[in-house]
Amino acid sequence: MAEARKKKTVSKKERLRILPLGGLEQIGMNMTALEYGDSIIVIDCGLAFPDDDMLGVDLVIPDVSWLEENLSRVKAFFITHGHEDHIGALPYVLQRVPVPVYGTRLTMAIIEGKLEEHPAPDGVKRKVVSYGQTINAGAFSVEYIRVNHSIVDAAALAIGTPVGTLIHTGDFKIDYTPLFGEPADLARFAELGKKGVLALLCESTNIFREGFTVSEQWVRKNIDTMFAENQNSRIIVSTFASNVSRVQLIINTAAKYGKKVVVDGRSMVNILSAAVELGYIQVPDHCLISIEDLKRYPKEQTVLITTGSQGESMASLSRMAANIHRKVKIEPGDTIILSSAPIPGNEKAVAKVINDLQQLGANVIFQDTHVSGHACREEIKLIYALTKPKYAIPIHGEHRHRQEHAHMVHELGIPEEDIFLLHSGDVLEMNRDYAAVVDQVPVGSLMVDGLGVGDVGNIVLRDRQTLAQHGIIIAVAVLERGTNQLLSGPDIVTRGFVYVRENEELMEEAQSVVLNAIMHCQDRHVTDWSKIKNTIRDDLNDFLWKRMKRSPVILPIIMEA
Repeated sequence: MAEARKKKTVSKKERLRILPLGGLEQIGMNMTALEYGDSIIVIDCGLAFPDDDMLGVDLVIPDVSWLEENLSRVKAFFITHGHEDHIGALPYVLQRVPVPVYGTRLTMAIIEGKLEEHPAPDGVKRKVVSYGQTINAGAFSVEYIRVNHSIVDAAALAIGTPVGTLIHTGDFKIDYTPLFGEPADLARFAELGKKGVLALLCESTNIFREGFTVSEQWVRKNIDTMFAENQNSRIIVSTFASNVSRVQLIINTAAKYGKKVVVDGRSMVNILSAAVELGYIQVPDHCLISIEDLKRYPKEQTVLITTGSQGESMASLSRMAANIHRKVKIEPGDTIILSSAPIPGNEKAVAKVINDLQQLGANVIFQDTHVSGHACREEIKLIYALTKPKYAIPIHGEHRHRQEHAHMVHELGIPEEDIFLLHSGDVLEMNRDYAAVVDQVPVGSLMVDGLGVGDVGNIVLRDRQTLAQHGIIIAVAVLERGTNQLLSGPDIVTRGFVYVRENEELMEEAQSVVLNAIMHCQDRHVTDWSKIKNTIRDDLNDFLWKRMKRSPVILPIIMEA
């Protein structure tokens, strides 16, 4: 595939550049910039969730240094839909790149909710776009096209440029019988294909799945059957908060069987409120009750819709499973429906929640309760057949997904030299006659820990990993001002290293090592405290490695008296 190609001169006047800033090495953190002349637009602004070794990190967002350096040319963010991997970084990035944001109704409602907690700089415009509407931004025109996904108001983008039309699919599937709204606008894809499409940036998430994604109607039938078979049980359904059509389905089914509905979980409540306000969810009269009123109704007459389908430790269902939820206690006879599939990497956490729920006596149903929101292989082929792009650029996925996508596209008849497996930071330059990777821009990721953005790096993570694996030892000594004579100590304090009461001999030996290090420095007339601390650290580290084969964090503290 065309991962590297010789550079060819293209005049600046007709140069279009595609710069992926995230989302090509992982699931999440999707962000792609398009540049033509003095205009730059950005598609999506997503986050990724931290890996297991990113201890204490809450979120991971793209490094937007290149956008900051070119801020005067950045015209807008165009958001395809409201999932975290496409909008989650916006509250942080808008602080550094304060430009207008465009999205469909629910997408913008979710973004507005996020910006209430992390306000954007004054003057940053947020505008709602309708399907079929075209927004002009510098050298670009961006049209929103209806697609189906696991969240309503998802869109693909047709981007007009002076050298041709690009199509960015966003996350999509083709559902001919969606529960909410209309099917994907395949006719518009076909119209664009007839006019000529320069490049297609198409998602790759389900490229390994043959056939077509099952319709949401299939889930409706299965959920109805589950409710019918468990009419004498309290039912708790856990799903993605953003899956508005699934939430509507559960509410409708609960109403059909005469059950009251409680919505639990912060994100679920927030998105439900936004969807109801926009008219995307219709709640039958007297169906919805507060969690405080739950105890007023017989258990078999209630349904809980909650978060935690991915085993998140602080989500509502996980707290129920751990028996620490303040208002809901799982009891034998409860029926739990997990209406989602585990995201890769979450399988262990989900399995633990299922086990904990079953140990509490609940009946857990996790099969035939969910369909994917992403296009399978035949749907992706259909988009290529309709759009007939000159260049293919697989996006959204790990390298294995995009490589398989590239192989499939080649089988469809697109030459290998016109298929581009990009890496984040690559600069793909193209016009009607030519395309090549010509440069690299700085990219990376920033870790968010609490209110800190980017202040946790590899060194801090390494220290956290060492603390988690081997613990910490603090050596405290008091020296006399001026003479550096030892007045008190050294004392040894340890956490996460050994149980002190059962290792008193080891602690005494460690204390002697620190004392000898201080005395050695005094004998050599060393008065620089930093050198004394380094000597203590080195000697104690050598001792502990020889005795225990462990390397805890060693923190020498010297006080003056």
